[in-house]
Amino acid sequence: MPDVGEGLTEAEILKWYVQPGDTVTDGQVVCEVETAKAAVELPIPFDGTVHELRFPEGTTVDVGEVIISVNVGGGAAPAAPAASVPAGAAAEAPAPAAAPAATAEAEQAAEGRQPVLVGYGVAASSTKRRARKGAVVPGQASAAIQGELNGHGGTATATAARPLAKPPVRKLAKDLGVDLATVVPTGPDGIITREDVHKAATPAPAPVAQVPAPAPAVQVPAPAQATASDARETRVPIKGVRKATAAAMVGSAFTAPHVTEFVTFDITRTMKLVEELKSDKDMAGLRVNPLLLIAKAVLVAIKRNPEINAAWDEAAQEIVLKHYVNLGIAAATPRGLIVPNIKDAHAQTLPELSRSLSELVATAREGKTTPAAMQGGTFTITNVGVFGVDTGTPILNPGESAILAVGAIKLQPWVHKGKVKPRQVTTLALSFDHRLVDGELGSKFLADVAAILEQPKRLITWA
Repeated sequence: MPDVGEGLTEAEILKWYVQPGDTVTDGQVVCEVETAKAAVELPIPFDGTVHELRFPEGTTVDVGEVIISVNVGGGAAPAAPAASVPAGAAAEAPAPAAAPAATAEAEQAAEGRQPVLVGYGVAASSTKRRARKGAVVPGQASAAIQGELNGHGGTATATAARPLAKPPVRKLAKDLGVDLATVVPTGPDGIITREDVHKAATPAPAPVAQVPAPAPAVQVPAPAQATASDARETRVPIKGVRKATAAAMVGSAFTAPHVTEFVTFDITRTMKLVEELKSDKDMAGLRVNPLLLIAKAVLVAIKRNPEINAAWDEAAQEIVLKHYVNLGIAAATPRGLIVPNIKDAHAQTLPELSRSLSELVATAREGKTTPAAMQGGTFTITNVGVFGVDTGTPILNPGESAILAVGAIKLQPWVHKGKVKPRQVTTLALSFDHRLVDGELGSKFLADVAAILEQPKRLITWA
C-alpha cells in the first residue's frame, strides 16, 4: 500500500479490478483505495500474472503492507508466495503464516518475481521497467478525491470488463450493493450515472451481508440501503473523510482556544458590482458571484492585517507568519466536507481568482480533488449561506489561525441614508486562535472585510 497522500498512514481497499490468474500490464489500474483524503486508483508497475490479493475489499490496510503479488516469470505461480521487499523500504514485508518468513534475491529471480505494489515502482535491483502505455502513475497529486475516470492525469489501461463510472457513482453503487457490470448506462460515451445506479437498485431485494472469511469485520450498509423495513437504527462505519474530519475538528477545538466574532452589514453595493462584472468583457466566460468578491475582500484585509495569516508552532514555541495566502474554500462533496485551497491566492488578479474558484469547486464536486490541493492552507472561507443559514461559529482548519463563515444574503429593512429601505444584508462570523490573534486584531480584520464589501471601491483604494 503506497502513501497516496502526504503522510497518510492507512487506506481502505474499495474495489479490486483484477483476480488471481488475471494477466496485468505495466500501468494497468488494479484497485481503487480510499484514504482519509482521497479515493485513488492504483496502477501495477510491471507486467505479469496476478498471484494473490492479500486483502479483500472493505479492508483498511496500513501504508507499506503488501496488498498484491504478481508472477512476472510467465510460468505458474508458486503455491505460497514469499515476502517481497517494497521499493525504498528498509525491511522485508511479512508473508502469510504458511509462507517462508523472507526470501532471497536469488529466489525471486528463480521464480521470475518482482517486488509487489508497495510504493510507485520496483526495487533498484529489479529489471529495468519499460515505458508506460497510456498511463501515468500517481505521485503527489493523487486524486483527493480522485483522478481521471480511468487514471490520474492520463488514460490508464483498465480491465476490459470494467464499467465506466465516476468515483462518486462507484461509491454509491457499493453502498447500495449494485454490481456496476449489471447496470445499463445512459450517460454520454456509455458512462453509468447516479440515476442508473438508483434504477438498478430499486427492484433489488434487501441485501444480505456476506463477508469473505479473511475480512476483519462485517461491512455495515450505508444509510441509503435499508436492511429491513422495520429497522429503527442503521450503523455506518466511521472512516475516510468523515473519520479524518472528526479527528481534525476535535484536535482543533481542544487545542486552539477559539473566539468567534460577528458583524452584520449592508452588502447591496457588492451585489450590484457582481451584476456589473457579469457583463464586463474582462470577465467574459468566467463565473462571477458574491463569493468571488468576498474572497478578494478577505485577501485585501489580510494584506492590511498580515498577523491574521499565521500559525502556532507548539513544538518550536513560535508564531509562524505566512507571507503568502493559500486560500481554503470549504466544499461539501459526496464523500464529505473537504477544504482544498487556492495556492498563492494573494498574487492572483480577479479574473485569475475567479478561474481558480471555479476549478476548485468543479474538481471537488467531481471527486477529483488531490491531497496536495488540501495541504498548506493558511486561511479558510466557509459559505454556510448557500444552505440558507444566517451564520455559524466555524472551527479552525488545523494549522490555521482564522476561518470566516459567510451567511445568507437576504433582503431586509435597513437604515440607509437616514431612511429605512430594503437592502441586501448578510452576517460574517470570524473564528480565530486566541493564542496568536487577540481581540483587537480579529476585530480589525473582520471590520475591514465588512467595510470592503459595504464599499467595494475599497478593493482599489486599499489594495
